[in-house]
Amino acid sequence: MADVERCVLVVLEDRKLLEKIKELSGIDLSVCMQCGICSGSCPAVDQMDITPRMMVRLIQLGREKEVLDSKAMWICLSCFTCYARCPREIDFAKLGEALRQVRLRKGLDYIRISEIPEEEFKKLPQIALVSCFRKFTS
Repeated sequence: MADVERCVLVVLEDRKLLEKIKELSGIDLSVCMQCGICSGSCPAVDQMDITPRMMVRLIQLGREKEVLDSKAMWICLSCFTCYARCPREIDFAKLGEALRQVRLRKGLDYIRISEIPEEEFKKLPQIALVSCFRKFTS
């Protein structure tokens, strides 16, 4: 296989996550100009391992494993502060939901129900548990 053909295959492979995000959320991340306003506006950024700006850049670069292994998509508060300030109107709440769907569809649960102590099940409100299971498990 020629070097050019290999390069084309790598580029196509790298775009898979970008295209999947667009399909699930309707967001075209290729328009992001990496200004960093999203990260500077996020009230939860100090709890994230990668910033919202870094998340978009990693997706643009096709680094799927790094994005899907990060905890940033789970920490997003969906407060829409980043969306309100983004000059390109990228909705990070939708992006986070799309990333969670991609990860959960791969069968990679963020929490394991069996690891929650029985005492916690008795204390926690049922609606909180159901919501948690819907969001964090496949």
